[in-house]
Amino acid sequence: MVSGGTYGTEEIIHGAGYGRGILILLFLPVLWCLPTAFMIGELSSALPQEGGYYAWVRRGLGNFWGFQEAWLSLAASIFDMAIYPTLFVFYLKQMSPWFGLGNHGIYAGLFVVVTCAVLNLAGIRVVGITSLWLFFLLSAPFALIVVMAPFKMGALAQAHTAPAATGLGLLGGVLVAMWNYMGWDNASTIAQEVERPQRTYPKAMIAAVVLVALTYVLPFVAVYLMGIPSSVFGEDGSWAAVAGAIGGKFVGFEWLRFLIVLGGMTSAFGMFNALVMSYSRLPMVMAWDGMLPKAFAKAHSKTNAPWVSIIVCASCWAMCLGLGFKRLVTLDIMLYGLSLMLEFVTLVALRIREPELKRGFRVPGGLTGAISCGIFPLLLLSLAMVESNHETVLGMNGLAFGALIIVSGFVVYGATGKLRKRLPQPSLTENVEPA
Repeated sequence: MVSGGTYGTEEIIHGAGYGRGILILLFLPVLWCLPTAFMIGELSSALPQEGGYYAWVRRGLGNFWGFQEAWLSLAASIFDMAIYPTLFVFYLKQMSPWFGLGNHGIYAGLFVVVTCAVLNLAGIRVVGITSLWLFFLLSAPFALIVVMAPFKMGALAQAHTAPAATGLGLLGGVLVAMWNYMGWDNASTIAQEVERPQRTYPKAMIAAVVLVALTYVLPFVAVYLMGIPSSVFGEDGSWAAVAGAIGGKFVGFEWLRFLIVLGGMTSAFGMFNALVMSYSRLPMVMAWDGMLPKAFAKAHSKTNAPWVSIIVCASCWAMCLGLGFKRLVTLDIMLYGLSLMLEFVTLVALRIREPELKRGFRVPGGLTGAISCGIFPLLLLSLAMVESNHETVLGMNGLAFGALIIVSGFVVYGATGKLRKRLPQPSLTENVEPA
């Protein structure tokens, strides 16, 4: 749910170069990922409930902000989920240029949406096992590149005479890296379907930060040592060109490009598949709480999958398949970042309101540590706000478009008031440490 391997990172190096790009990939786990992982580790161990971050914010800040948390997350998902079919098509075009003509790419993206929706209707275990094996498949060619690097140092230095890196620039590189490193809270929405969540979530979060950082940094270090210029990473899908250069230079590795392309498609498909599972639980739990119509709570009799929620969400995601990659990333980070900030506020609010709440893991440093945990993510979020002011969506300034979505959440909350007529505030008596 956080990472589909090294794919999607190409614009970081193209925009910032190897030196700054690798530094971004090394520092963001410390400034962006670890604080988020700490926060989620504490809240998920204290409140391992279906709906995850929505349930946390609703309990810590009340019904109104709980609804806004879900609204921002679902709105961000519309842009986030359109990215993965877009990446799927990027790599598919490397295998068959026919998919770059007309609307063929859109149809391929729709294939991803429909297939993943069907897999999710089969239940959480099918999605989990599929994601695990897809991870090994997509990681294999990059592992091979990393192993080859020490023996092929500088071998490709003359393979390209590309111009200096331009692309999105340093700020754009940071934003793409933030997108590649975000999504830690998505795993929280299925907490009641996870064994021993109080112990599992904190361990998984910390281990995943390290694993994800390694899968991003090591392949770039490897191709740098081989002598490939950073400007080769022109757009997402450029790993195929890199693999082609390696395979063309070294006899016996011509098939490496095919594996990279196949892995890129696998990565995009696997990310989309896992995130369908996460996002589809939000409308279901909101329907349980009276925040949405009861129809969203309908689940499959055998797999317990929220089929109405899956179908509605998949339909919304399919509508954004035509937007460009950078525009999708910028809007995604802005909306996701605001929902993340609500989670950091909830961390502090629950420390103050419910100090006796049983927590299997605590953010170090007491209340001060909990407060300071959100400082660097907030600063990085401000970068997305600045960049969104330079984007346009449907002829509207990106920042204004994001603000419209945020205000719409307030309006929808008021319009659905009748559903919550008798809805109580969430209980503050559950999961309290015994005296």
